[in-house]
Amino acid sequence: MKLTKIIMTLLVFAIGITIHAQENLTGQKIIENVYYRETGEDATSELTMTLINSRGDERVREIKQYSKDFGKEEKSIMFFQAPADVRNTSFMNWSYDEEGKDDDQWIYLPALKKVKRISSDSKSDYFMGSDFTYDDLGDRHPSEDTHKLLREEKLNGEDCYVVESIPKEENYMYSKTVVWVSKDKWIGLKKEFYDEDGDHLKNLTVEKYDKIDGFWTILHSVMHNIQKDHRTIMNLKDVKLNTGIDDNMFTERMMKRGI
Repeated sequence: MKLTKIIMTLLVFAIGITIHAQENLTGQKIIENVYYRETGEDATSELTMTLINSRGDERVREIKQYSKDFGKEEKSIMFFQAPADVRNTSFMNWSYDEEGKDDDQWIYLPALKKVKRISSDSKSDYFMGSDFTYDDLGDRHPSEDTHKLLREEKLNGEDCYVVESIPKEENYMYSKTVVWVSKDKWIGLKKEFYDEDGDHLKNLTVEKYDKIDGFWTILHSVMHNIQKDHRTIMNLKDVKLNTGIDDNMFTERMMKRGI
């Protein structure tokens, strides 16, 4: 009985610590938890990108993509497979854990037969006609914004933290973003983007996610540009984690060669 009482006391104490820690979570800590969420050593997947304009016209693009964690940096590369007008186009992104270090990005356009580096001035441009800017495709470091926990609420049955992030950088493309973060998965389930004038620009909504090899993985998301009434649907399939992708996959040579 004495041993049982000790165990129960320890369990209550541990639960109390967990509850107290969650009650004292700051906006900064929540965004850090999302940023550093474990996703596996590497990943391959097939991505279908569907672009839908205000008239309901659709353009569908098939992409093969790879990503790998190198410790202090994460590298990703995507190869467009179809349709014919974008086939063999490739895009590569290197993100860094180092504070203040911007992502490095490159795009290969087969018609020009050259790899072009994406300049900082071009990060606000939209990627391949989608509703994602080049900056959206990278990983924004938590230190680049001031984060404030606004409230806690449910979203589609999930308990979420709602966090507002305001950029420290002047003249950044967004005046602020607001994200709904799942409390138990540390996935951003919805994100609102506001333009430089403070007007609501677009929403990113995660509509499907699942646990693959022990890691929560986003499988279906929609970016909706409210001002243009344009949507980009991202649907992942055949996701494989920890397959041992070669380091040489993430090079300009591979961008030109393709897969």
